[in-house]
Amino acid sequence: MSELSDAGDKKMPESGKVAKISRGALQAVGGAVPFAGGVFSAIAGAWSEGEQDKVNRFFDEWVRMLQDELKEKEQTIIEIMARLDLQDEAISERITSAEYQSLVKKTFREWSGAESESKRVYIRNILSNAAASKVSSDDVIRMYIDWINQYSELHFQVIGAIYNADGISRGEVWRKIGKGAVREDSADADLYKLLFRDLSTGGIIRQHREIDRFGNFRPKQTSRRPKGSGPKQPVSAFDENEGYDLTELGKQFVHYAMSELPLKIEFQEESQ
Repeated sequence: MSELSDAGDKKMPESGKVAKISRGALQAVGGAVPFAGGVFSAIAGAWSEGEQDKVNRFFDEWVRMLQDELKEKEQTIIEIMARLDLQDEAISERITSAEYQSLVKKTFREWSGAESESKRVYIRNILSNAAASKVSSDDVIRMYIDWINQYSELHFQVIGAIYNADGISRGEVWRKIGKGAVREDSADADLYKLLFRDLSTGGIIRQHREIDRFGNFRPKQTSRRPKGSGPKQPVSAFDENEGYDLTELGKQFVHYAMSELPLKIEFQEESQ
């Protein structure tokens, strides 16, 4: 009985701000999802009679999260516009085109919130460079946007380490991104191997190959192991022999996501 009494004491007034947020959020969801509307409406009706403080706090945090997400989107759009020369007729036409607007809609429709500031900056750079550059087609840029959600920050650190370092080994990449020594049978080593496999199958990196002056890959020289030399040793996660390069897709991704356009307009965010 004491618990019920405590809950009753904590009940917020019917006209309370958070109570309205709770019921409004549920009713909005009910309207947006027709087949679930009856369920959400019933819940909203029940809570309108006796909301519990913890439920109201939950919805208050939920609304605050949505507000933060909108603020991030607003900040990103402002930063994009501040980096574009709108006096340039080509850029002006580009940002108002249906193709560019489609990229923007895709980006913000799939927005994952404040996963990290680095990823937000990558998104900003992609959209900025997509407006000012024609290096990649819009189909390729769509894939770059997908990569931001698909891959982790560690993936992008490896991409950055391989860029302009053709033939770099996995061991060299590990040290370049500032990682210390770990056991070969550790979870970190398994994760590192998986990461390289992800980037290889994703068409972002490839094993180093020599090319001729026409851009064709030269045949890879195979070395025969002498008889009686025993079983072949397993390849280390931090192998120092096999080198890696970025594919052309990977290089263009670096140009779009990791190359920042300079500010054309300086601005300061208003303090609340």
